[in-house]
Amino acid sequence: MASRIKAVNAYAPKIKLGKRVEMGDLVAFIARGTGLNESGVRQVLLELRDAVLFFTLQGQPVKLEGLGTYTPTIDLAGELGIGHRADIALKNGLNVPGKFRGEIIHHENLGKTSDELVALWNAEHPEDPVS
Repeated sequence: MASRIKAVNAYAPKIKLGKRVEMGDLVAFIARGTGLNESGVRQVLLELRDAVLFFTLQGQPVKLEGLGTYTPTIDLAGELGIGHRADIALKNGLNVPGKFRGEIIHHENLGKTSDELVALWNAEHPEDPVS
């Protein structure tokens, strides 16, 4: 018997991720849009990284307007980490109707409930129904 999670995950809409944008691509994109040279853009981005690290090492969250907030975290074992909460402008920008140009896998299942996704699983997998 299949688990509910397995069935929902099999049919839930997902974004098909494209090639990851690397630092060189990002630097070139920003340089074209600003008129700055690529080495200057790269230096600023590396300084930004170092500044976020510096302040989070002091226990201070860092808010980058339009990007989000970086916050130092710690787990039970004492290992430090960093959390990122995206700025609402990013989320709102992603949700502008008609703007998304990527591919959505199982687009036809947008808006369906988990019960409906389980029903799809059960119809297509009668030998392994959700318990």
